[in-house]
Amino acid sequence: MDFDLNEEQKAWKKAVHDFVGKVVKPKSREVDENEEFNWEAVRKGGPLGLMGMSIPEAYGGSGVDMISSSIAMEELGWGCGSTALAFTAHNGLGTAPIALYGSEELKKKWLPLVAEGKNKLGALALTEPGAGSDIQGGVITKAEKQGDEWVINGAKMWCTNASIAEYIITLVRTDPKGGSKSLSMILVPTDSKGLTIGPPEKKMGLRGSPACGISYDNVHVPLGNLVGAEGRGLQQTLATLDAGRISIGAISVGLAQAALEAAVDYARERKAFGQSISEFQAIQFKLSNMATEIELARTLLHKAAWTKDQGRPYNKEAAMAKLYATEMAERVCYEAIQIHGGNGYSREYNVERMYRDARLMTIGEGTSEIQRLVIARHVLASE
Repeated sequence: MDFDLNEEQKAWKKAVHDFVGKVVKPKSREVDENEEFNWEAVRKGGPLGLMGMSIPEAYGGSGVDMISSSIAMEELGWGCGSTALAFTAHNGLGTAPIALYGSEELKKKWLPLVAEGKNKLGALALTEPGAGSDIQGGVITKAEKQGDEWVINGAKMWCTNASIAEYIITLVRTDPKGGSKSLSMILVPTDSKGLTIGPPEKKMGLRGSPACGISYDNVHVPLGNLVGAEGRGLQQTLATLDAGRISIGAISVGLAQAALEAAVDYARERKAFGQSISEFQAIQFKLSNMATEIELARTLLHKAAWTKDQGRPYNKEAAMAKLYATEMAERVCYEAIQIHGGNGYSREYNVERMYRDARLMTIGEGTSEIQRLVIARHVLASE
């Protein structure tokens, strides 16, 4: 199977790489140290198409294919994990559900607003204290119909982009009886009365990408803010997460690529026992393993993205790519620190930040354990 990029994808890759090299990568340490989001990346990334990758051109977006989206997320991950995570949460979680399932009214009102890079981002609130991997049974946040409005009560946690969002698509229980048709997605503007967004969590890594707790206290929104069909929230969420897993895997490849490059540069410069440490076989073996694993992960991701672009089922491919790429990134960043020796443990060197950033990737968008369950289901179901 040939995953060579076409000319348009090659041009897109170069444009995004140049953008990241100028606007994102130079600020990566500042973003992490100050725990501040890189708004310049949004303002300048909008005209490039980075804020509308999941949005059709008819609504102001760039509407790129999944391979192009994964290319962009890899480049962003190469530049800054925090910025990359915020961008993928915006594109894959905050805008894709509206583009795929929203009414014409919702698409026209909200998608052009967040695609241009002049306003805040989109967000999706799924996780609750009792609902991480157990989406179907754990969601307590509820929405009830009162006249021509939904009234929402409950709480969410770990909502990426909540504090920098124009709106938050919220997964709620609309049928108290439970079951696979009891959940729905509802768009909640962040200026809604009764909506409280807490301060960003103090995280180990990805410190420039805010993740917040949210409370809903009798939040009223129009019935028309329902995203997709009532009772289809679980199915829409699972489909959204499949695509998001490709993006998280791509960010992981970018982080690993940056760590490898930093390790190569350091190995060439560092002297020990009268020679560059890159001359030692132990270091060469580490670098060769790192480079091979990155290439394998990238190929898996391109296959998953290509499968999605072909309109074929890609649940298994996305799970495999996400599982391998995220665990690979942690291994590569670990080895990059080893190559740096004691300096790798210092915040003066970027590999320390990359390692911290990579750690989340095996958790978000479905843990490694969940990915293995998904893959196992496919393996056991095959003839």
